[in-house]
Amino acid sequence: MTATTTPSLKTSEQMSLYQPKQQGLRFPKTPTFATHQEERRYRKEHLVAACREFARQGFDYGFAGHLTVRDPEHPHLYWTNPMAVHLAKVRISNLIVVDREGRVVEGEYAVNQAGFVLHAAIHERHPDIVAVCHAHTIFGTAFSTLGTKIEPITQDAAAFYEDHVVVLEDAGKVAVEANAGHKVASELKGSRAIIHQNHGLFTVSRHSIDAAAFWFTALERCCQQQLLIYNTGIKPKLVDSAHAHYSREHVGSEYIGWLHFQPVYEYLAQSQPDMFD
Repeated sequence: MTATTTPSLKTSEQMSLYQPKQQGLRFPKTPTFATHQEERRYRKEHLVAACREFARQGFDYGFAGHLTVRDPEHPHLYWTNPMAVHLAKVRISNLIVVDREGRVVEGEYAVNQAGFVLHAAIHERHPDIVAVCHAHTIFGTAFSTLGTKIEPITQDAAAFYEDHVVVLEDAGKVAVEANAGHKVASELKGSRAIIHQNHGLFTVSRHSIDAAAFWFTALERCCQQQLLIYNTGIKPKLVDSAHAHYSREHVGSEYIGWLHFQPVYEYLAQSQPDMFD
């Protein structure tokens, strides 16, 4: 998401599918940036919005819940929400910047070391990943205990078809050692999401915090839907592999995730202007 970056062919095709055919209509445009400062401000604003959306969705759980986005100029540094500040109270002024060793290099608040270990390992092991989201949600955490993947039961669920992993390593264990974080991060490979058994959900984006945040919300909903179906005792009809692949390619991209988050961002920017303080 820089001025020198051009969309991949796949992204260009998807953009053409969703953009209006008529000229002059209002439609979100992916940003370009002339400076690192402009891009940094954008990432910080959208990180705060992602935190506020997690609060609005009820994803808060005490001080648990960590969202990180890589700094565009210093990729070894990560912007994240401050320790023990409610997600609904995160704002530009209380964000912190943390290095790979967990040291706060900018900001007044501490970082949640247990949460940071996994995020730092994911960012370090996968330098292409821009953002990571994790929260201790009701349905995602419950679903994680099953140690199974999301099935392609709907078009929305098909967005994750063969694009998420179940990690059994250190299931249910608080990750406070760097080695434990790297064990989990090594399982991610090219996927966009982790279901960490007995722990919960992680989503990542190689594009934006917007996409990572939206796909987290989407994955939580998929977990809820699948648990509801399991509760009926009736085996669901699955989307076949060919159609699941097609849906994933057309409704499950980084660009679509970013686009889904834009109305959320606009709503929050208008209804919660204090997040920019």
